[in-house]
Amino acid sequence: MYKTPIIVFEGIEGSGKSLHINNVAKYLKKKRIKFIKIREPGGNQNSEKIRKLILSNKSKFDKTTDLLLYSAARNENIVNEINDNFRKKIILIDRFTDSTVAYQHYGMGINIKFIHFINKFLLKKIKVSFTFLHLVDSKNMKLRLIKRKNLNRYDKFKMAFYKRVQTGYIKLSKKNRKKYLRINSNLDINNNKKIILNKIKEII
Repeated sequence: MYKTPIIVFEGIEGSGKSLHINNVAKYLKKKRIKFIKIREPGGNQNSEKIRKLILSNKSKFDKTTDLLLYSAARNENIVNEINDNFRKKIILIDRFTDSTVAYQHYGMGINIKFIHFINKFLLKKIKVSFTFLHLVDSKNMKLRLIKRKNLNRYDKFKMAFYKRVQTGYIKLSKKNRKKYLRINSNLDINNNKKIILNKIKEII
């Protein structure tokens, strides 16, 4: 389908997206296929600084401030990582523009037109090729978060918030079903790994 796609892994906390993006990275490395892997927020030196600020348990930002900080981190990724590798290497991203819509609009209620305006301004020619959306129920999410040694600010919202966010993700995936694959993260991890890697082989 694509020789050098932008592939995004989305999902709420505890959904397994980071685990599976790492599995894909290992597969590509083994096959000696050129790629880069970044995360949001984070991904390069400047974005990682912003990440620490956003996720710090000491931070108490207004929801619009959060949006602008996430956008600033994204801009640093686009300028310093994505633009340089676009159409040259496979780009794997742990959360991207859908996260902003899901968290800041569906989760926090920020105007969606404002979010789209910012993303359109930042992305310009950049377009996501395919998205793996990882879905998890509240029971498994809680169990997985308990196992984490350190919880950041975004790991500590009420469950109703995460449900709104996940509902938002599902709505986004319904708008363009051909470019999304929903992964039921409540099921066997190894089976999901096979499903994802098979789709990766198809995409690239």
